[in-house]
Amino acid sequence: MKKWLFRNYVLLCLLCFSINAKAAFILLPMEVETQQNHLKAYGITYWALDKSYKVSWLLNYRGGSFLLPDAPEIRKECQVRGVTFEVLSDAATNTILEEISSPSQNMETVVLEKAPKIAVYTPKGKQPWDDAVTMVLTYAEIPYTEIYDEEVLSDQLLLYDWLHLHHEDFTGQYGKFFGNYKNAPWYIQQKADAEALAKKLGYSKVSEEKLAVAKKIRDFVIGGGFMFAMCSATDSFDIALSAEGVDICEPMFDGDDSDANYQANIDFTSTFAFKNYKLERQPIVYEFSDIDTTEEHGKGVFTMDKDYFTLMEYSAKWDPIPTMLCQNHTQLIKGFMGQTTAFSAEKIKSNVLVMGECKINGEARYIHGTKGKGMFTFYGGHDPEDYQHRVGDAPTVLDLHPNSPGYRLILNNVLFPAARKKKLKT
Repeated sequence: MKKWLFRNYVLLCLLCFSINAKAAFILLPMEVETQQNHLKAYGITYWALDKSYKVSWLLNYRGGSFLLPDAPEIRKECQVRGVTFEVLSDAATNTILEEISSPSQNMETVVLEKAPKIAVYTPKGKQPWDDAVTMVLTYAEIPYTEIYDEEVLSDQLLLYDWLHLHHEDFTGQYGKFFGNYKNAPWYIQQKADAEALAKKLGYSKVSEEKLAVAKKIRDFVIGGGFMFAMCSATDSFDIALSAEGVDICEPMFDGDDSDANYQANIDFTSTFAFKNYKLERQPIVYEFSDIDTTEEHGKGVFTMDKDYFTLMEYSAKWDPIPTMLCQNHTQLIKGFMGQTTAFSAEKIKSNVLVMGECKINGEARYIHGTKGKGMFTFYGGHDPEDYQHRVGDAPTVLDLHPNSPGYRLILNNVLFPAARKKKLKT
């Protein structure tokens, strides 16, 4: 009897062990055929990191899948959020990891260490346009903190790992909206608010105050921070840094004349990404410089149905950083416009990596670089699922685009700072 009981006890223990062994990991597949909600899968990954779970990013494996430990609360979270997951045994997991580690495979396993603290630079109050990054962060249920000039100038960026800039103007020209919207109530109010804030912070001009903000952001990156910018924040940021000590604003913006021949005094050594650009002097033209190629879009070879750009392919084992930033279930991404839509290739510095380009004219849509100890990514366009988003248009409903490859690029940048750092070889 005792022998029988002991034998059954041993069998029960072995059975329990076997069950645990069979369900050791959870895989969030990220190819187009299997994942029902790519965007929320990033949210699950961030949530797991925030709960101190160990997560691995499987670069180039099934669309850039995520490997998480099997836990009831992770399964539940996936089910609640509508994220497809697969339960793997230890043996199955080891087989996958062995395949990835093979020198013959352009794949790599990257360990994600902690959930990055996210700050979004945005003014207080409702804007007449939406922000793709805050929309996708909200949709994916990834927490972030809104900050603006006061927080930046008081060195609160030190509290964060990742900073987002979007439809901003760091030059003091109020987004170059003067030509079309100078009489619009929202424009008049925004201009008044910006002037009042600059005065409150001790600056005589908005352009001077915005330059101070840009320099703080620059220092944040140099010190080891990660900056992700879209739309007009990309070129206006660099332009502001390059125009330090130079008045490039016309009287309707700052009350006095711009410097004569200010173009000759632009310092391209101060910029992150761009060089040799020519500033747009006309205040009624909705453009900052010839960095941007928006004018070409929406017509000819750049009509909405033909406007695409291609993601570059990198060696996952040698260049994990751009590989992470380009993870997707497709290499061909639908184009989309913004105040700054894309970047002229000849205006990009040689040490900046072009990760996404349009083959038609060689323009860059998605670029990455280093500055000091930190890194930056610039992404052209305003909303990946709204080809030509206009002032006052309704926000995009992401429930209609849960598998958006354009939005995935944003979320790659959100998780990127969580990765255990490896040196870029390119």
